[in-house]
Parts: sequence; structure tokens; C-alpha cells
Amino acid sequence: MTNQVYLCAINNILSGSCNQDCSFCAQSVKYHANIDRYYFKPIEQIIFEAKKAKEVGALGYCLVTSGLGLDDKKTEFIAKTAKAIKQEINDIHLIACNGIASMEQLRYLKESGIDSYNHNLESSQNYYKKICSTHSWDERYQTCLNAKSVGLSLCSGGIFGMGEEIEDRIDFIKSIKSLNPDAVPINFYLPNDALPLKSSNLTKNEAIKIIEDVKNSLPEETIIMIAGGRELIFGKNLKEMFEAGANSMVIGNYLTTEGELPDFDKQILGELNLEIATTCPN
Repeated sequence: MTNQVYLCAINNILSGSCNQDCSFCAQSVKYHANIDRYYFKPIEQIIFEAKKAKEVGALGYCLVTSGLGLDDKKTEFIAKTAKAIKQEINDIHLIACNGIASMEQLRYLKESGIDSYNHNLESSQNYYKKICSTHSWDERYQTCLNAKSVGLSLCSGGIFGMGEEIEDRIDFIKSIKSLNPDAVPINFYLPNDALPLKSSNLTKNEAIKIIEDVKNSLPEETIIMIAGGRELIFGKNLKEMFEAGANSMVIGNYLTTEGELPDFDKQILGELNLEIATTCPN
């Protein structure tokens, strides 16, 4: 089991305005899910929330926008926000998660203070056709390559428990391995009555096997981050996640759902004699 745990927090700074048809995502306007929808958060609020995340131990801080990808307005806003955060907090690892992006856009974000780009493949190439028709898996993969090409750290993983077969999981992990990302977020699908994709009732043993398989397929230094759905699968028993090979987790709220209170997570980590990492490896 790991000795140190890397904590990451995410901030949904533009919510619920996506016109894509990803059947797993409550942020799509096509499904009318009951979520908060808003345009860009005020930068002052984002900075305040970044400071709160830092206070509870988050090393990584991820700026998320809904939608297919970056356009000029989003790119400028993320760049401006990144610069403002770095002026206030000089020791935080900034992550941008803004969809499909070109090398030019990503290079500009890097120059503005973004350290990593998070773009999940979500599933295997073959299975993705069954859960999204408005853009391709190949576009996602290329964005990951673009991020690496401009010198950004890459954070790429996806969602398990969306009805995929075992072979899909194997192919998915192979694709992640081919990217050699610095961090891999593992999400477990959270069902929502508004979404056409229903839960495949992923068991805890299956989730443990997934973490083990991801861990064993990647270099030792890769961050294996447990993100959305961990409360559903593991409840308060975080020990099993870390025994399986995870060494990181998202604290606080997720994109459209509430997470556990950070102080409670820190209490559990203390009971497991796990240290909260104070420096980022990437």
C-alpha cells in the first residue's frame, strides 16, 4: 500500500452548457438533468475556492468547463484565471480540463500557468461509439497527444461501469498505457435518472480488479487517482482502494455531485497511517 496520497480538487467553473450527446454525462443539455447550470464563475470566487482546497491539502487544482472543447473565449478565460491563481498561490499544480484542444491552444495555456491537461478517453475506442455520437474517441486521443507535445503533464483516464464488457476494459487500459500519462483518474459511473445510460452495477471486487490492472500496466511513478463514484463503490473503506494500487484521490465535490467532506477524508487517511503528499511529482 502507498505511503503518501496525492490529493486533488476540481472546480466546475462552467457548468451544464454542453451540446454533445455523451450518454454518461449530466452536463449535456440534451438530457435536462437536474444540475446547477451557469456560465463562467467569477475569477475571485475561483481563487477563493482554490485557497480553500489548498488549505485542506490539495496539491492539484483542476479548472473544468463543460462543452466539446476550447474556443477563443474559454481559452482566454482559463489563461486569465490560471495567471490570477498563480499570483495568489505559487505552489499549486494547476490542471485544465476543457475538452478537445489544439496544440496552439494548449501551448497558450501552458504559457499562462497551466501545468497539466486532463482529457479522459472515458472508455475503449470500440465502446465509445455506443455512448457518444457527436464526436469521436480519436479526437479525444489526439488531444491527449497534443497536450504531451507542448510539454504539459497529461492526466487521462475514464469511467468504468458504463455497461462495457471485460474486453472493453482491457482495450481501454491498453490505450491509456499507450499514452503513458502522468496521472490516471479512475471514475466509477454514477447513475442519473435523466441519463439514457444506466448503471451496470459494478461490484467492489470488480472495481478493485480495475485499479490493480491499471496500476500494473503503468510505470511505478504514475499517479493512480480515484475520482467520481468512489463513495458509491467503497463508501468509507478507503483502505481497499490504496491496497489495490491507488495513490491519489479527488477530495470535495465533483462536477455535478457532492463528495465526502475533505476533513473526513483526511481523518480516514490518518487512521490508515497514510501521509498527505506535500509536493507534486510531476
